[in-house]
Amino acid sequence: MFGKVKKWLGIEGVKVELLLPEMAFEQVGAVSGQLVFHSKNQQVVRSVHLKMIEKYSRGRGHEKLVDEYLLGEITLNHRIEVPAEEPIGVEFTLPFQLHKSNVDDFGDKNFLTGGLVSLAKKMRAVNSEYRLEAEAEVEGTALNPFVRKLIKLVRN
Repeated sequence: MFGKVKKWLGIEGVKVELLLPEMAFEQVGAVSGQLVFHSKNQQVVRSVHLKMIEKYSRGRGHEKLVDEYLLGEITLNHRIEVPAEEPIGVEFTLPFQLHKSNVDDFGDKNFLTGGLVSLAKKMRAVNSEYRLEAEAEVEGTALNPFVRKLIKLVRN
């Protein structure tokens, strides 16, 4: 009985790890990596949902504003048999498209406006943080394994 409850809650079940390069490049428009699954018991992963998110923050203190933008997502809809005590890896490529603000578009016009936009962003403490999230749907469990990892994005 206790074993069934542990399996249903995902305890001692499938764990997912996200292996990524240190950085992704805007001009490539995609990031490739590997999902590694570990489990103490043999289980089956039905699908994996991957997404790339930009956390855009600006301002300081109590005036700080934070928005999140979905840059890209994919779902891997194939069964993955995860054997007991043996890691298994799955390669993926996640395409993404950056969200550009009107200010960024103005800064891209020439080097003078680019400098002004850069200075304005520094004064407003504008920062973007990029992360990848993966959630695996495992047969027979209520709580799906989930992982998130930060990645550095190199812009043009």
